Amino acid sequence: MSGAVLPVTVSLRKPGRGASPLRVLMLHGLASGGNVWDRYLALSQDQPHEVWTAELPWRAEQARGWTERSPAHWVARAMAQVPDGPDVVVAHSFGSCALLAALDGQGSDPDHPEDEGPDAFARHRLRGVVLVSPFYRATPEEFTWESISYYLNGFDRILAEGLRVQSGGRVTGELRQDMALKVRERVGPYGWTAFFDTYLRTPYLRTERLRGPCLVIGGETDFSSFPSDSEALGAALPDATVKILGDCGHLAMIEQADGFAQLTNDFLESAASRPRPARRTKPISPRGSGTDD
Repeated sequence: MSGAVLPVTVSLRKPGRGASPLRVLMLHGLASGGNVWDRYLALSQDQPHEVWTAELPWRAEQARGWTERSPAHWVARAMAQVPDGPDVVVAHSFGSCALLAALDGQGSDPDHPEDEGPDAFARHRLRGVVLVSPFYRATPEEFTWESISYYLNGFDRILAEGLRVQSGGRVTGELRQDMALKVRERVGPYGWTAFFDTYLRTPYLRTERLRGPCLVIGGETDFSSFPSDSEALGAALPDATVKILGDCGHLAMIEQADGFAQLTNDFLESAASRPRPARRTKPISPRGSGTDD
C-alpha cells in the first residue's frame, strides 16, 4: 500500500462482570470515532457485558490510504482484535454498511464459495447485531442521479449536523460550517466514494444469509440515513426488530441516549441467553483482508 496507514485499534472501554460476560464491539461511522459511544457507556455501567470500541481508519483523523482496502477488510481487522471475537457487534451509519458487507462474506474465496456457509452469524460466531442509522436500499432502481447529488452536494450539511449534535449545540453558525468543510476535506473524494460505493452495493447484500437476531435502530428525523432505510433493511433481514425513535436524527446514541441504551441493553440481555455458535475449523476473511496492512 502507498503511504502510511494507521492501524485499526480496539479498546476495552467497560470490563464485564461474571464468569463469561458478553463481548460487545462497537463500530463508528464515517468521520466519527469511538467517543460517539461515550453517552451509552456512561448509561450502561451497571450492565454485565464487556464493551470494546474500535477506532476505524475512516475516523475523524482519516487514516491515509484506507480506501485502498475494502471497508469489510477493516471491520474484519477490528473484530479479530477482540479476544476470542465479539459476541455482538453494534455498528453506526457507514460502520453498519461495512459490517453488513463483512458478514455477507464479500471477499471469501470465489474459488471455494462453500467455505462461506449458509449462515453468516454462525461463520462469525455472533449472537446478534445492532445496526444504528444504517444506509440500505432494497433495489438498485432506488438509486438515481438525484441520490448521488443529494449525498455529494449535501455532504457538508450532513457533517455539520453531526458536529451540532456531538457538540451539544455549542458549535454554531459559520464556525460549524467551517468545521464541516474541513472535515469534508479530510474525508476527501476517495473517502466519500468509498462510502457511496458501499451504499450502492447494499441491494446486492445476501441478507437471507444473515440469519441471527438483529436490532435496527433509526431516527424519525434523520436526513442522512432515512427511516425508510432502517425499515427496508429490517424487512430484508430474516430475524430483525426495527425501532424508529421519535425526535431523533442520525445519532440516536446521543440524541435519544436513554431510549437507545434501553433498547440496546435489552437486546444484549437476550443475546446473552443464547448459546454462541461453535468455532469453525477454517476461518473466513472478508475481501482484501489479508495479513498485510
